[in-house]
Amino acid sequence: MSTVILTGLPVPGSPLEDELRSLGFDVRAVPAPEDAPAALAGVPAGQRVAVVDSGFVGHPHALRLALTDPRFDACAVTGAFAVQPGARAALERAAALTPDGEGPYADRLAAAVEASGTAVQRPELGTLVAAVPSGAAERAEALAAVAAVDDEAVRLRSAVKARDGFFTTFFISPYSRYIARWCARRGLTPNQVTTASLLTALLAAGCAATGERWGYVTAGVLLLVSFVLDCTDGQLARYSLQYSTMGAWLDATFDRVKEYSFYAGLALGAARDGDDVWALALGSMILMTCRHVVDFSFNEANHDATANTSPTAALSDRLDSVGWTVWVRRMIILPIGERWAMIAVLTATTTPRIVFYALLIGCAFGALYTTAGRVLRSVTRRAKRTDRAAQALADLADSGPLAELVAKAASRPRPLPRLPFAVLGAALVVGVAWYEPFGSTTVIYAALIYALLSGVAVGIPPRGPLDWLLPPLFRAAEYTTVLVLAVKADVPGALPAAFGLVAAVAYHHYDTVYRIRGGSGAPPRWLVRATGGHEGRVLLTVVLAAVLAREAFPVALTAVAVFVALVVLVESIRFWVSAGAPAVHDEGEPA
Repeated sequence: MSTVILTGLPVPGSPLEDELRSLGFDVRAVPAPEDAPAALAGVPAGQRVAVVDSGFVGHPHALRLALTDPRFDACAVTGAFAVQPGARAALERAAALTPDGEGPYADRLAAAVEASGTAVQRPELGTLVAAVPSGAAERAEALAAVAAVDDEAVRLRSAVKARDGFFTTFFISPYSRYIARWCARRGLTPNQVTTASLLTALLAAGCAATGERWGYVTAGVLLLVSFVLDCTDGQLARYSLQYSTMGAWLDATFDRVKEYSFYAGLALGAARDGDDVWALALGSMILMTCRHVVDFSFNEANHDATANTSPTAALSDRLDSVGWTVWVRRMIILPIGERWAMIAVLTATTTPRIVFYALLIGCAFGALYTTAGRVLRSVTRRAKRTDRAAQALADLADSGPLAELVAKAASRPRPLPRLPFAVLGAALVVGVAWYEPFGSTTVIYAALIYALLSGVAVGIPPRGPLDWLLPPLFRAAEYTTVLVLAVKADVPGALPAAFGLVAAVAYHHYDTVYRIRGGSGAPPRWLVRATGGHEGRVLLTVVLAAVLAREAFPVALTAVAVFVALVVLVESIRFWVSAGAPAVHDEGEPA
């Protein structure tokens, strides 16, 4: 239960108390601000507590934004101020001093708390009203302003993601927001809708795996339904302000589980028709994952960078002022909405092979476009990379024990540009694996050199302008080596086993990203060491290929995949179930 302290004499006919109770607050009224400290002392320390002026006039959704958003320790609008337990001490100190000044008591408290060093979120209200009139005339004017704006319409509009793709914006959101409201009114949570989306996508993958035309058509329809639910869960979270750390994690990781499971379903369906497309399915997953890691690494590298004077960034800002270019630039990178729509339509009307060809071509173009733009921004900008950004890149590198040992030695000499070492190592291990016959011991030497060079590359904190490319380079080297060896093995089960291994490792890498995004830091080092790090897994894979018979290689890959999946999943679930990270919700560009 949350508690609100209503300060001042009640206003006859005001619906304020009923509105606060409808938001889940226990209302305790005090006649004057001087009585607020005593009332605050009577509220249990673990509760959210708010102070609201009894003369408040405004929309219920304005109060909801100020008083119930779980993402912020302290939040305020005119006449209303709420804190979570993390900012409770700051509120009590401010109340004990009875802050002087003019204006509503809640506003003075918020200003005092902010002055003490606690961040106070002030949500954008747009056309919503939040005011504390000083007289009858002002009150009548404020009430008229409230009546002139449809609170529910604003709430529905704000439920839609601030930055989304063309397909989602114009073909999904116009009706999915109403589905979100329907869910909210029936007490459904965003996590329940997210789970429904996952189950629908898995059912779609199962239909695709039949290899029958009816299965492909049904799979395409179900995939679109899954995407509608995927949009609905975020809109439900925004509509009802049900944000949570676990919800953000479920939404992000389930997207990958759904998409990659559907790839596997398509590959199974094609195999039933005598067409082996597992290499294409694995290639599509590798390309998509590496593209995402490029996005994550670049964003983390520049999360809190300053002095961005890049001409490329300036050009991008100018293009954003021309409306149609914004939509074109969002569409050509094939974001999740456009991508899933393309997959669904092509699945229903063509073959799995054509689906994967289209995916590979479209995603390759999008990856080249975004990566080239970010490289240009990086080489032309003058910005200082912070310690936090450097640590995030080091964590995303996923370096294991071998690279750690090399890094300790490599950090002593005078620092040199480290990106060329990573490029050379990645090219060497992939190139030798492709050139040499399956089982060649030469690939083991290439993997050892890769481990050495990757350790050199992370020997010092990654502060160079292009050092954000290190994590995606390591991902590409590891995943592609597994793909090449599975293709070279040329035995039944090798490529599906490789798909499973890359999927398990990719989950670990996505989990790392979302922990960092949620402000919780990277996974514990024991987990990285237990899974070998990227260089350890590469070395293990090439050793298995060299010492085992071809027929035993798929079994070994499957065993490694199961081990990695179990270790990573158990730790991931343990962490997210018990995470103390603040609630987050992604409003950024679609994945």
